[in-house]
Amino acid sequence: TVFHTVWESCQQRDSFLQPMWDYLRINHSGMLRSPLFPVILTVASYFVLCLPFLACDIMGEKWPAIYWYKIQPGKMPTPAMLLHCSGVTLYNHLLLVLPAAAAQWMWRPPIPLPEQAPTLLELAVGVVGNLLLFDFQYFVWHLLHHRVPWLYRTFHKVHHKNTATFALTTEYSGAWETLSLGFFAAVNPMLLGAHPMTEMLFHILNMWLSVEDHCGYDFPWSTSRLIPFGIYGGPSKHDVHHRKPNTNFAPHFSHWDKLFGTHADFSFVKTH
Repeated sequence: TVFHTVWESCQQRDSFLQPMWDYLRINHSGMLRSPLFPVILTVASYFVLCLPFLACDIMGEKWPAIYWYKIQPGKMPTPAMLLHCSGVTLYNHLLLVLPAAAAQWMWRPPIPLPEQAPTLLELAVGVVGNLLLFDFQYFVWHLLHHRVPWLYRTFHKVHHKNTATFALTTEYSGAWETLSLGFFAAVNPMLLGAHPMTEMLFHILNMWLSVEDHCGYDFPWSTSRLIPFGIYGGPSKHDVHHRKPNTNFAPHFSHWDKLFGTHADFSFVKTH
């Protein structure tokens, strides 16, 4: 059957991932083994992934076909807001995250790279596993920072300065929030024994989903529209969190909020 053929191809060791991994391992091993690489990859991915939404915010009503999908029309970020958020993100990562990553050399020296690439099945399972673990950690962290007033006032309140989100608010947060959530994202691949290729894809995909959650647009091609059964929340779900801060704490998926009674319906959010 077709399913059997696809299943076998996903488990094959000699997949198209091997030549790609061989090239990276042979030509860029120093970069891949550096503790700084995940930080540089994440920050670079962040600004690149923000660019399409940044263009939408700058053009605004000049692009009516795009502006139509703005969740909170009329609340467009100003140039000053965009520059401020970018500056806070660069400050946190250059002066906090990079030194913290460099300190990893003290307790986690570079390890040899595996010669074998992961199978497609291993890659998919590893990425999904890392996303689910991060989603759970973020849910607990987020819930505590809203339910404990001192934690909210001291650390998390800055992220809620904007009730209408835009892409560059994704990483607009204080030092503690940036470091603690970055720690979860960095440690999870180690805990799950992820292949370096799996780890790279997880960091990029996790950043994309985070940017999309904050982008302020609910397009027909948004991830939440493509994943069925309400499993994944997306930008409308997170927009509700910024309007009703005691709801929708999980960053990506919906199951933890539904289990703990913190899920808020976002069907009333502007849709087309």
